[in-house]
Amino acid sequence: MLGTPKNFLFLFLFIFNNLTANELSDDQDLRDAPNKSFKALKEFDQIIENNPYNFIDSNAQQMVLVLTKNAELFESDREAYENKIKDIFEPMIDFRRVAASVMGKKYYLLATKEQRAEFVEIFKDSLLDTYAETLAQWGDSTISTKFEEDYSFIEKNAVEVKQTLDTGSSKYPISYKLRRHEEGWKIINIIINGVNLGLTFRNQFQALAISHNEDIKLTLKNWVSDAGDAGIS
Repeated sequence: MLGTPKNFLFLFLFIFNNLTANELSDDQDLRDAPNKSFKALKEFDQIIENNPYNFIDSNAQQMVLVLTKNAELFESDREAYENKIKDIFEPMIDFRRVAASVMGKKYYLLATKEQRAEFVEIFKDSLLDTYAETLAQWGDSTISTKFEEDYSFIEKNAVEVKQTLDTGSSKYPISYKLRRHEEGWKIINIIINGVNLGLTFRNQFQALAISHNEDIKLTLKNWVSDAGDAGIS
């Protein structure tokens, strides 16, 4: 798991910092040192197992399994097929933060508290439908994740995880922007083949709002997430 001397050094410093956070000033502290060391090692292991790169990769591989193992279901019951994808993808995204970003500061402030909450649900449903439908067309694809060799993410609240989508005929870069959340890491934006989905949706919301004279109620009523094929075909 640790892989390189650099990471062994990082582990040593992690444990050492835990042991010296409260100085070992008496015999009892010395006797407790092994337990503290074991606890620090266990905490470090949990951090590594729940790192953002593993988070993205494990869920991506689950999606690949759904795509490859349920090809017949796509033809016989498309809704059930897409729901399998949604079950994996939905918990990965901080929809509240993403929806607020899509609305933009101006329209977020114009909207009522109820309308903001309403858009979170509207946006979530439309995005999941769009994403599931798009993924369903990538049945024979593979996804590989670029893992970082160090553990610098431990001290960060936001990271970028990069993947490559191989459709068999072409390869496309995918970049996930993640933010640390109380429940773990959550996606706050995705860039596919150079197409920034967050920015694309924000521009769509702005254009839709303008076309409805900045009436938030009508804007929400007519919202549909549409990122096309993000340049992937």
